[in-house]
Amino acid sequence: MQPRNMSMSGVVDLAAVKAAQEAKAKAEQTRAEVARQGGTGAVAPADLVIDVDEAGFERDVLQRSAEVPVVIDFWAEWCQPCKQLSPVLERLAVEYNGRFLLAKIDVDANQMLMQQFGVQGIPAVFAVVAGQALPLFQGAAGEQQIRQTLDQLVEVAEQRFGLTGLTVDPDAQPGEVVAQEQVGPYDAALNAAAEALDAGDLGGAIRAYQNVLADDPAHPEAKLGLAQAELLQRVQGFDRQKVRQEAAEKPKDVDAQIAAADLDLVGGHVEDAFGRLIETVRRTVGDDRDTVRRRLLELFEVVGPEDPRVVGARRALARALF
Repeated sequence: MQPRNMSMSGVVDLAAVKAAQEAKAKAEQTRAEVARQGGTGAVAPADLVIDVDEAGFERDVLQRSAEVPVVIDFWAEWCQPCKQLSPVLERLAVEYNGRFLLAKIDVDANQMLMQQFGVQGIPAVFAVVAGQALPLFQGAAGEQQIRQTLDQLVEVAEQRFGLTGLTVDPDAQPGEVVAQEQVGPYDAALNAAAEALDAGDLGGAIRAYQNVLADDPAHPEAKLGLAQAELLQRVQGFDRQKVRQEAAEKPKDVDAQIAAADLDLVGGHVEDAFGRLIETVRRTVGDDRDTVRRRLLELFEVVGPEDPRVVGARRALARALF
């Protein structure tokens, strides 16, 4: 099988400009936070090549693609061209020193992922950048062609999304996680947020949570509180009957479905809210799809990442996207 066109000319459609700006800001914030805490955020060279399955795809590929471009190698044990290509990709992942992460997916064990990406034959190589997927090439390819494609990929990831890749520490042990100290305590700020919520001052609660997150962007209680306060503020002025009617009459209207999903969640109908937005993701493309996806991720924060309804919805979202 001959390799397909490896041009990156279509990459302008990789994501909306707004999504690119958000990804760039997030990457810069993460780097600044790691530096402020005196850490390097470094990984071992062996961690630049990972095996991924359906259960870990959202965590290992979609979430990691907000930090670094993820190159996906679809392969199988019986595939002879795969045995020629995979070692080259693995060697280049180490040589590129963290500018991309290589995720290897065994198609025999992960048929659903193969179907979601529309893989017609293997080896097949894709990339995911800031949650957006694009095909790179299919079939055997020369190392020079592969390098050219990877160079274009990392350039786009850096210029459009601010993703400069991972820091690699050759002395780090594979799988090593560097513990980072909590910056807190934030008792006073969190108490102020709770008091503001009790008083119905949603704006004050939001500002208090934002103050915590400005100092510690990963603080779990502040992230959850901010997501909940922002949701309550959004629905505060809703005409609920009108929102429901518009959502029923306009199934393809992104704003109508997002508003109805907010109401679903506030009313305790968590699965209805998630299902509504996942269905809307399936119906939409481009900027509209990304808008719905981002709101769904915000609602995940409201419920909490460990909730089984969130875990199931994340898998459904991955299927809808790919």
